[in-house]
Amino acid sequence: MTPTENTYAPTPTGKPRMEWLDAMRGFTMILVVAYHVSTQGFGETEKASSALPLLVLLRMPLFFFISGFLSYKPDMNWTNGRLGMMIWKKVKIQVLPTIVFLFIALIMRYPHLWDATVYAITSPTKAGYWFTWVLLQMFVIYYVFSYFESKMKHKSWIPITILWAVALAAYAILYMPSWFTFPKPNVNSWLNTTSFIQTMRYFHFFILGNIVHRYWQRWQQLVDSRWFFPLLVVVVVFCCADIFKWHNLKFQWTNLPRTTVMYGLLFICFITFRHYRDTFSHSTHIGRALSYIGVRTLDIYLIHFLLLPNLKMVGNFININKRNFVVDITESVVVALLVIGFCIIISNILRVSPLFKKYLFGRK
Repeated sequence: MTPTENTYAPTPTGKPRMEWLDAMRGFTMILVVAYHVSTQGFGETEKASSALPLLVLLRMPLFFFISGFLSYKPDMNWTNGRLGMMIWKKVKIQVLPTIVFLFIALIMRYPHLWDATVYAITSPTKAGYWFTWVLLQMFVIYYVFSYFESKMKHKSWIPITILWAVALAAYAILYMPSWFTFPKPNVNSWLNTTSFIQTMRYFHFFILGNIVHRYWQRWQQLVDSRWFFPLLVVVVVFCCADIFKWHNLKFQWTNLPRTTVMYGLLFICFITFRHYRDTFSHSTHIGRALSYIGVRTLDIYLIHFLLLPNLKMVGNFININKRNFVVDITESVVVALLVIGFCIIISNILRVSPLFKKYLFGRK
């Protein structure tokens, strides 16, 4: 298969699907759980860990990028009814399950349920359950945009590019307040209570994924060029060196290499999975395993907070013996895989009930 050939594989329903993209989403879910194992299970700190800083820079940008990539529906007929149906579908899939599992998590974690509930409501991270709520906000914004875009007489790349630029500007405003006179929101700010501050942080990755899917053939030509991938790796290495070692860029400029690394790592991962798409297809064991995790990301995300271990002695060991990347990432990933395995077992048990399958995991 040449680089510019169609890399879609047919599903049982006949709808094209990128098998390696499911595998990459599964890989990203492992990173998400590994990060929570490290921070909440092991009690690691980012300053002492050699793995956490990289996980922070990659896991969520890549997740939102994939979500944006899959959000593009070229054949969608955006009518008033279709817009309402699509938004309501996302609400049903992402709101009720999140509320249910958040409530269970609060009962399990905290001695005082009311205080914990107030904390979860006012916190932008919602005791860890912010992702589905923020992703819902992104889909609503994108669906409304797509509805109005479909009403335009002339199709163009300009509207989606403007949306990406606005999203990137919102991110810049959030992380460069002294340049843009944007005050840090207080605890009770609507930006925190709605988690919209997290939407501002990651929406530009979502839109970037959508743009890549829209202009897939052109992007394939770009990433398959001889210079793009090597240049990407060099830029990421130098930016990582400045973030973690040199610290040459000060004040507001410190976020420039950090953002560059986020984009760079995202594309390195994306290009790598696409290049080895045969390895990550359903015809291989690793491809099937990662794809299975990839199609169960909602289940795993909702359940894994309930299964995180309390192994602070591991974190103490890593915090004392700093900068051992192999040991650090191996311990986190191995435990994460165990947690994911139990999440899938619990999910399969709950899915025996059609009611749970429909309302807890959004599947008919």
